[in-house]
Amino acid sequence: MFERVEFYAGDPILGLMVEFANDSNPNKVNLGVGVYYDEDGVLPVLECVKTAEQRIANPISARPYLPMEGLPGHRKGCQNLLFGKDAPVLQQNRVATVATIGGSGALKVGADFINTWFPQSKCYVSDPTWGNHIAIFEGSGVEVGKYPYYDKATGTVKFEELIAFFNTLNKNDVVLLHPCCHNPTGVDLTQAQWDELLQVVQQRELIPFMDIAYQGFGSDMDSDAYAIRKAVDMGLPLFVSNSFSKNLSLYGERVGGLSVVCPNEEEANRVFGQLKFTVRRIYSSPPSHGGRIVDIVMNDDELYEQWVGEVYGMRDRIKAMRLKLKSVLEAKVPGRDFDYLTTQNGMFSFTGLTPEQVERLKAEFGIYMVSNSRMCVAGLNSSNIDYVANAMAEVLKD
Repeated sequence: MFERVEFYAGDPILGLMVEFANDSNPNKVNLGVGVYYDEDGVLPVLECVKTAEQRIANPISARPYLPMEGLPGHRKGCQNLLFGKDAPVLQQNRVATVATIGGSGALKVGADFINTWFPQSKCYVSDPTWGNHIAIFEGSGVEVGKYPYYDKATGTVKFEELIAFFNTLNKNDVVLLHPCCHNPTGVDLTQAQWDELLQVVQQRELIPFMDIAYQGFGSDMDSDAYAIRKAVDMGLPLFVSNSFSKNLSLYGERVGGLSVVCPNEEEANRVFGQLKFTVRRIYSSPPSHGGRIVDIVMNDDELYEQWVGEVYGMRDRIKAMRLKLKSVLEAKVPGRDFDYLTTQNGMFSFTGLTPEQVERLKAEFGIYMVSNSRMCVAGLNSSNIDYVANAMAEVLKD
């Protein structure tokens, strides 16, 4: 009965993890998967999370089903982080927020909602974008197209082309945007560019869907949310998916949220009900453990400040690795411009390597990155950065 089921080759990024695990090279370096590792190459457990875990475990309590929308404190934590604690839009009860199974779950719930209530809408993603963006929306029955974004020649945004393209879109078309730390390029819009782009979104009556998975890894918590808050100030309807995988180092707990900004409280209540119904049809309710950690950390002033400091520590270590990599490559490959390494933001960098050069790094040096040349800078540390830089210089010189 399953003879016509097609073969699934696997996700290319997750497949890299399997190859890396099976590689016997003692110097191997994993720069493929989007995970933050510390200076010792270890996935950290944040101190604020340790405190939250201790509170959850003392005493150990029952694990009932959560409401479809998740814990109130989890949802409040998402809203305060994205929109600002005293934001008028929150005081006006115009934001419908549900806790989700990671940022991917938030995208899925949002995509299903859009397909149900805006069935004629098409979704446009940046070229390039995180590959799962396309898969999730297409899996929900939403047609997906691409808008111009990254200029390989200059390492910058094709901003004029982007604006021109947005001006061709139809009312209620969805534009999937990265408010900060663009995945996979690390190239972000400036605040002035966001202002101009959102004006076009407003004029064309488009639906912005902002996916923010790295808040705090770019500039700071507030600056990284600039595009979100600017859209709210302009009165735009808005979808926001957020994830705590990276900035709370809770990857396996699958903790995220979906927030929808509405024109008024009455509409927000109706949207909230439909979001809950969408959750019920997919997974019924979110997991509790990660949600409880978010609740504790985000709503305890002392723990929140500790968390922000820990995120900024991760951010600064990534920036230091960018600077070190740039300096070594400039010395090894004179005449080539490596400024892009320090102007890009967040965990990822488009290195400009060809697929052949990426393959050579893997085959000869045991250095793994995505074939499109996306490198997870957080995989670098003082123990491996010279090895990686020398290997990159080797393949770039040939």
